[in-house]
Parts: sequence; structure tokens; C-alpha cells
Amino acid sequence: MTIPTSSPTPGYRIALAVLALAIGLGITTRTLAADEPASEAGMGERLQACSGCHGERGRSDPEHAYFPAIAGKPAGYLFEQLINFKKGRRHHDIMQSMFAVLSDQYLQDIAEYYAGQTPRHSAAVSHPAAETRGAETLVFQGAPDRDIPACAACHGKALTGALPTIPGLLGLRSEYLAAQLGAWREGTRRAAAPDCMHTIAQRLRSDEIDRVSKWLASQPYPTGAKPLPQLPDPLPIPCGASR
Repeated sequence: MTIPTSSPTPGYRIALAVLALAIGLGITTRTLAADEPASEAGMGERLQACSGCHGERGRSDPEHAYFPAIAGKPAGYLFEQLINFKKGRRHHDIMQSMFAVLSDQYLQDIAEYYAGQTPRHSAAVSHPAAETRGAETLVFQGAPDRDIPACAACHGKALTGALPTIPGLLGLRSEYLAAQLGAWREGTRRAAAPDCMHTIAQRLRSDEIDRVSKWLASQPYPTGAKPLPQLPDPLPIPCGASR
């Protein structure tokens, strides 16, 4: 079948998007070769292309349910995700194509830039109690009979994450949370072994993923909250690093 020139193929559209991102990020032969440091203002200019999905300075538009806010998340966590995209452990055509050509140091610079931004989180979205029944128990107690640790055991009692690599769970839309848990469950989102979130997500039922996602999205984000300097206790399940 002949594709009309007026209707570009998906691959062609992706290539154009990658080119636009490359220009926006300021990727030149010199940049890639030398990894020149940039000021915060300079990094902001290079990363303008990212604002189309993640919002200005990583403060995602609350209306865009599937694009997470990345401002203020731990730099270690953001760096791990960039590496996961680069190595194909997370799947997104544009993200993978973009980061495949960047050095680890440049990805670290991107992570540190967004980690240093002040977040603007999505407002809490209320859900009927019937849609979140049992979720709070899973979040704070887990399901020991199925070897499911509590979300709070890894993400902190306030669920705001911990340095260096654990993200907060509040201020995100339920659609995004459910999509990520589903991706971990199906193996389309992965991390370096041992992939603890894949293990946990596989032990969760589909209805539990839906309930937990809606409960988390219905919680207010504490004013001025930041990730913990470190978790007070060891992780309840082994988790790998991205390198």
C-alpha cells in the first residue's frame, strides 16, 4: 500500500520529534564529545523541548494525566530512569531514541537540574470510598501472606520518597500510577536486577493496582515536603541499581 506524502508514517513522525528534541537539548558534536557543563539557565534552555510533556521546569500540567511531574524528584531516581530508557528497560520510542545518544554524565546533569526545581504537584483527586477500599492497608501494611511489602516501607511513611533513588508517590494522577504499575507487572517497564517493582507488581491483583493508584492520587501533597535524606530501615526486598 502506498502511503500518501500528506500522511507521514509513525516512524517518520517519531524521527521528526527526536530531531526537534535534539535541537531543543542543544545536542551538537561538540556537546556530545566534551560534555561541557552548563549553568542552570543554560540547562533550562537546553531542556525546553522536554516541557512539552513534563511542563516548564518539570512541573507537569495537572491535566496531562500520563506525563509525570519530575521537578524535585531525587536526582538518583531521575538518573536511573534516564539510564533505563537508554538501555531499553523502559519503553518509549522518543525517550529511548533521544537518550541513546547522550553520555551518562549528560544524563546526570539533566537529572540534577530537574531535582533542583521546586515541584508543582497535581491536586488531590477524590474517589468514592468503594473504589479505594483496602488500599490504605496495602500502602501502610502490605500483604505479608503474599510477600507484598508496604509501599511506605520503601517510599517512606509520608510517601514522599527518599534519597538517593526512591521517588515520592503523592501528587501524581491515578492514571499515571496505574499505568506504571501495569507496565512493571507486564514487564514493559523494568529496572536493573533484582527488579523489585516488577516482583511486587506481579503479586498485586489488577483491582488492587486500581485501588492503590486511586487512593494515592486522592491524598494531599504535604506543603514543603521533600524526600527523606535516607530511609530509617533497610529495604524489605532487594532492589537493583541502574548502572
